[in-house]
Amino acid sequence: MPAKRVVPCLDVKQGRVVKGVQFQGLRDIGHPVELARRYDADGADELVFLDIAASLEQRGTRESWVREVAHELSIPFTVGGGVAKVEDARSLLRAGADKVAVNSAASLRPALVTELADAFGRQCVVAAVDVKRDAELGWRVYLKGGTEPTERSAKDWLWELNQLGAGEILLTSMDRDGTGDGFDLDLLDWASELPIPLIASGGAGNERHFLDALHHGADAVLAATLFHENLLPIPRLKAYLADHGLSIRI
Repeated sequence: MPAKRVVPCLDVKQGRVVKGVQFQGLRDIGHPVELARRYDADGADELVFLDIAASLEQRGTRESWVREVAHELSIPFTVGGGVAKVEDARSLLRAGADKVAVNSAASLRPALVTELADAFGRQCVVAAVDVKRDAELGWRVYLKGGTEPTERSAKDWLWELNQLGAGEILLTSMDRDGTGDGFDLDLLDWASELPIPLIASGGAGNERHFLDALHHGADAVLAATLFHENLLPIPRLKAYLADHGLSIRI
């Protein structure tokens, strides 16, 4: 069985790492290069970099930011934000990304996922999906940094993404984001039925929350605040998960 992965996330706006609660109240956390250097040294399995303003500003991710961060890394590097066509992805890969994440553009034009998979291989395409609990749809998909609701149910969209050629799903519970209340385990229970890897995001507050998410089917667990503020160092988390019987790269 593949080892479970611990993945820090850099949400980047105007060249700085930011973090809020439920996608609101963003505050400056630090410089992405400095954080990337620390996570590489701490034994993170991968790093995700999301240019969270790119879609709203109708532009691609700043390649210079990606290049600077990639220079510090010896681990896989996923970059997302404003990827709307194959050439956008190619530019990020040339700048040092190993995988590209797509969100809003893929929802607006689903064929983009297939085009990226055909051009670079399925393993290169991460479908990022932001969702909120919803009385009508179960979980509703949101776009453009969580600012724009859609009429899509998360369940239908995740299975469609699998069919389109996504190699991995990065699933964020907006309800739990930044709260420290734990991952949405109900969400993970059915999302983990997908035949492709699932990265759980949103809500981590302590070691047990990560363990619970992995027991509920996640292949990787992603967090930001806990890691950025060194409230839970990655080596300590990995040791905890290994002590509880999970396959972890120490």
